Amino acid sequence: MRIAENWTDYRLIDCTDGEKLELWGDVALIRPDPQIIWKTERRSPLWETAHGHYHRSEKGGGQWSFKKKIPESWLISCGDLRFNIRPTGFKHTGLFPEQAVNWDYMDGLIRSAGRPISVLNLFAYTGGATLACANAGASVCHVDASKGMVQWARDNAASSGLSEKPIRWIVDDCEKFVRREIKRGRRYDAVIMDPPSYGRGPTGEVWKLEDSIYDLVKLCVGVMSDEPLFFLLNSYTTGLSPSVMAYILRETVGEKFGGTVSADEIGLPVESSGGVLPCGSTAIWTAGGPRGLSLPHS
Repeated sequence: MRIAENWTDYRLIDCTDGEKLELWGDVALIRPDPQIIWKTERRSPLWETAHGHYHRSEKGGGQWSFKKKIPESWLISCGDLRFNIRPTGFKHTGLFPEQAVNWDYMDGLIRSAGRPISVLNLFAYTGGATLACANAGASVCHVDASKGMVQWARDNAASSGLSEKPIRWIVDDCEKFVRREIKRGRRYDAVIMDPPSYGRGPTGEVWKLEDSIYDLVKLCVGVMSDEPLFFLLNSYTTGLSPSVMAYILRETVGEKFGGTVSADEIGLPVESSGGVLPCGSTAIWTAGGPRGLSLPHS
């Protein structure tokens, strides 16, 4: 497993019985997590004094309750990057901290490429990967279907001092945008894809990751340049293993460009136990070379 363990402004304090206790800067939050099926003792007094607690409803969704007043939003840092954090109605805070391990890896690939790199970031959410790639010197096309999330990403870019970097901010359906880019003849040296497990399109069509991911990855091969650098595929769907995602990349990107594919779980260190909380999986195709042989392990 690859572990995002270089955070200073984020800490996973404890996790048990379907919930995790986190510190986002100075704000302690309790949120549900279906991966946490163990029922160990709660090891931190912060469980009782946390600022906010997200309670999931049996009917779906849920709501926050707060013991202490918190800012509407606040900033946390990860290296050079700064992110605006705020609790949303869907338990999220606007950031997936485990992705920092992928940001670091992409940063290294881009900086060592020795040439200008253009990146297409699909399902780009609030821009963690966009900011990491732009900060490393790449030009980035950031695509998400939610206007609010794209604005949040732009705010993060401003907070990180990256507003003047070559970033295109696109509000669009990712598949439709890729098809138009292919017709326009636009090509990218790297593709990042972090699709949702389930969702609905603008006209009500159902998106289910297991049914759609192969076709979407195969489509994206058509938007890659003649000398691509990497293709990163991330998933939080428990049924989509790292090996399955690696197989998809080998049969699509690897079939056309050769290169190397590696995949593994990613996770966050749990302070109270010394264990690691699994937080999804990532598969990466790289063009080859010393950094392309395998993913770094922690």
